[in-house]
Parts: sequence; structure tokens; C-alpha cells
Amino acid sequence: MSSSSAASLLDVALRPGAPPTLDVEHIDAPPSWAAGHRDALRALVMEHGSLLIRGLGLAEPAGTAAVFRELTGELMAEKEPFAPRPAYSPGVYSSTPWPPYQPMCMHHELSYTLEFPGLMLFACLTPPAGGGVTGVADAAAVLAALPPDLVDRFERDGWQLVRCYNEEIGASVGETFGTDDRRAIERYCRDNAIEYAWQPDGGLRTRQRRSAVIRHPLTGLRCWFNQIAFLNEWTIEPEIREYLVDLYGADGLPFTTRFGNGDPIGEDVVQLLNDVYEAQTAREPWQAGDLLLVDNIRTAHSREAFDGPREVVVGMGDPIRLADCAPTVEVRTR
Repeated sequence: MSSSSAASLLDVALRPGAPPTLDVEHIDAPPSWAAGHRDALRALVMEHGSLLIRGLGLAEPAGTAAVFRELTGELMAEKEPFAPRPAYSPGVYSSTPWPPYQPMCMHHELSYTLEFPGLMLFACLTPPAGGGVTGVADAAAVLAALPPDLVDRFERDGWQLVRCYNEEIGASVGETFGTDDRRAIERYCRDNAIEYAWQPDGGLRTRQRRSAVIRHPLTGLRCWFNQIAFLNEWTIEPEIREYLVDLYGADGLPFTTRFGNGDPIGEDVVQLLNDVYEAQTAREPWQAGDLLLVDNIRTAHSREAFDGPREVVVGMGDPIRLADCAPTVEVRTR
């Protein structure tokens, strides 16, 4: 039976404003079930861009990790993180320790790296008391909804991620690069098309220019693929941004994004991007045991603010090279 035929046997609910949802019941061995339905589930993710599977009863990290491994060809380690997060096992992490009261707006995981996950896997072990939804948004629909002149500029120039590392906020240099050895860090930067400059105080400033629009390597679909809004200074809460500017200066923020030629991205552009994302967002409150599969190129994801404890396990699978996605700006490594 082909994967498309197998997928047709799974009854997926399509509801406006919610991700495609598959309800399952009485699954005694989730890893075995995942292995038996792998091709069908992957076909559904390819068709819809995301899939929420409800009823698996995932309750602890080890069993969840086993399900992840059955559904992806390869789990990859996180690279260049913004905030270090505990690993339950190789390639299986807790969700990013972003403050609960601050939402994480739409983004594509590790879109600033030269190799990023093709598949994101999220499992809810403990749902929050309120909020905390992992929203999804179709990247092709977002691209189509953006002003053509803005898309043209980002296609032509790409986008820049600028990071200024310090020991107080976010991941340190050692946590980001896996070493404090300067020569090893410099070698990594050269190999990954990252411009770097050591600062007089011993800190590090980096810049990396990437494509904002790429093509899905399997379908050829053009997708808005980046973290321009999420990592821009204008997405930060105003009082926090003011504090950071006072502390580090306008050019020393821990992170921000720019147009590919280095021009600042205005607050109006960031607001426009977030408004378009919001108009395209599908969301469904987490329930204990849920599994959400997301095509990381086809679909952006977010995390809303929440109350109470929230435990979501994250896996990053199916590594994809930027070079295989028809990037629109040249990336030069050494």
C-alpha cells in the first residue's frame, strides 16, 4: 500500500483555525503504533504541513523519545541555541526556557543555520493551566500575503541575524558553540558563513546572512522561512527592550535582525510580519499526551504565553541543508 493510500485510511479532522487533527484511541504501545503508521503520518504532514495526533497518551520523556525515533530518519542535536535547554536524551529536549509571560512569535527552527530540521516533533506531557498553545502557520500562505515589494527586497538581499554574546542573557559563547576555545569557535564560524569579531571586553559579536525565502526540497513550494520577526528587537516587550538598550547600547543587544545589506528593520515591518502570521495562525490548546508534527519549512510555529506548569518535549528530525533549498542569497564559507 502506498503512503498516500495508507494516509487516506486515517480520519483527519480539518477545522478552520485549528491544525489538522487525528484522534486515536486505546494505543497500548505508542512507539509500535508510530512505527506501523510512520509512512501514513509522514504523508499527512507532507500534505497539510502539520498534524496534531490526540490520544497517544504520551506521559514521560523516554517513551516520547521512542516515538520520535520511530517517526524520523534522524534526530539532530540543536546548534547555535539562544537559550540552553536540558536534553532528556540525544536529540530530545525540553522546550526552550523562554519566560512563560512572554510569547514566542512565529518562526522556523534554526532557520539561521546551514543545516536545520525538516521535521519538528512536539509532545505535551503536562498542559498548562491556561495559554501555552503551540500555534502553526502555513509558510506559503504567509509569503503570498506579504507585500510583493517587501518580499522582493528580502529575496534579493536576504536577512541578517546579529548576536552580541554576554554572560547574563541567553546562551553563552560556550553554550552556543559547544566550546570556549577561540580557535574552534572561529573555525566553526568560518565553516558556517558567520562573520565574527571579538570585542575588547572578551565578548563576541557575530553576523550571518541568510535567505528569507526558500523552496521546499521535496515539493519545490516557495516558503517564507526565517526568524526575522521572532529575533528582532521590536518583538521584545517595550520595557525589556528599553532596559537592554540602556544596559548594552543600541548596537549591543543580545540579538536582533536586519535586512541582508545591514539596514535596520523598522518596527512597522516587524508589526506587519507578526500581523500576517496572526492572520494565518491555526491553534489548538494542548491536552496531555498530544503529539504535534510540523514540517519546519512548510510551517512556522509559535508558543503563546501561559500560566502554571507546562512540559513539552521537543525533537528535531530529518536534517536539511540550506544549499538544497534554492537559497536566494549566496552563502560563502571558507
